[in-house]
Amino acid sequence: MPEELSGIPPSERVLLLPHCLRPSDRCPGRPSREGFQCPLDCPVADCPIKVLRAEAERLGYKGVCVAPGGALALRYVQEKRPRLVVAVACPKELREGEEAVKGLGEAPRVLSLPLLRDGCVDTEVDVAAALRLLREGLGGS
Repeated sequence: MPEELSGIPPSERVLLLPHCLRPSDRCPGRPSREGFQCPLDCPVADCPIKVLRAEAERLGYKGVCVAPGGALALRYVQEKRPRLVVAVACPKELREGEEAVKGLGEAPRVLSLPLLRDGCVDTEVDVAAALRLLREGLGGS
């Protein structure tokens, strides 16, 4: 699969994350119509959203959306029109999202990673696996 993705530059990729990944007891972010907004100077060093957003931005991704659900994430994909979506969510949201994306005109490729623990609050993801997925097909990035 990395060979197939090597033709998709970071500028044509987006990252979708669920807002439930945030550490709810320490998170200074706020919900908005555009997804969850994290402050630039976020003090929560171990927040998986912060770590994954920073890497996507470092790689030059087209955008990152921290969504409370599939409807906002799908709208984001429709607006950004990426060639590749890297999505992290619970298995149910991933299945529904992949089906919804298939219905788009020029559907992007989707790489997905299910949460290790879901439950809508303080969920967990394998951050190392998510970082590898972000870099998939990018060579030595």
